[in-house]
Amino acid sequence: MLAKGRKVAGRREEMSANYAFGPQDDDAIIKHRLLTRTTTTRGEPPLKKLQKKFMSFATEIEKDADNISDCEKLYKAFLHEINTFELPLLKSKAVVDANIREKESFNELQVEIERQILHAKTDIEDLKKQLEQSKIERQHKEECEAIRKLISLQPPRSETEKLIADLEKEITDLKAENVACIRTLELRKKQFALLLHVVEELQISIEDEQKSIADELRAIAGEQKMSMEEGSVGASDSMVVD
Repeated sequence: MLAKGRKVAGRREEMSANYAFGPQDDDAIIKHRLLTRTTTTRGEPPLKKLQKKFMSFATEIEKDADNISDCEKLYKAFLHEINTFELPLLKSKAVVDANIREKESFNELQVEIERQILHAKTDIEDLKKQLEQSKIERQHKEECEAIRKLISLQPPRSETEKLIADLEKEITDLKAENVACIRTLELRKKQFALLLHVVEELQISIEDEQKSIADELRAIAGEQKMSMEEGSVGASDSMVVD
């Protein structure tokens, strides 16, 4: 590929070397040819030929000699040259007019294309908004579908209502049982408090009885001691009498 590129470049250099003018002079040469109606780089330009025909005709007219036939010939040659020169001008004018019309058509087409581009941009923006809205709607549909699937996995409403009724009945029973338990607990508290009060009173009475028994025992012991003392005194007195 590199060798082929070098060959093509070499050919271009050879071709450019064969021309007397470079690419930068093309515009100036084309403009000059259009103005002078010169179709090739060789030969005499048509405008110059027309000038020569006119100068020959004018020079022949200015002569004093009887040269009417020569003047007529030169006049006809001049007219022929004018017609020859005018025909390409008419063609060029037609081409220019066609180019102007084509340019106007291109301008109109460009305006239409720009309008269509602007309209397409507006449509694209609208489609983007519609796409975003469609995405949101699709997301909502997917969420609704997921919720619907979750709902479909749940038991029927009748079963749910029955389950709720059973739970409410169970809750009511538990509340009643709780109330009964609370009442029983209050009763047990009262009974326990009464029991504690009875035990306390019993303990007080036992202590009192123990104290009274102890007092009685002490009194009995005192009496026995006194009686023993009295018995010992009587015995000693009898011994003395004896």
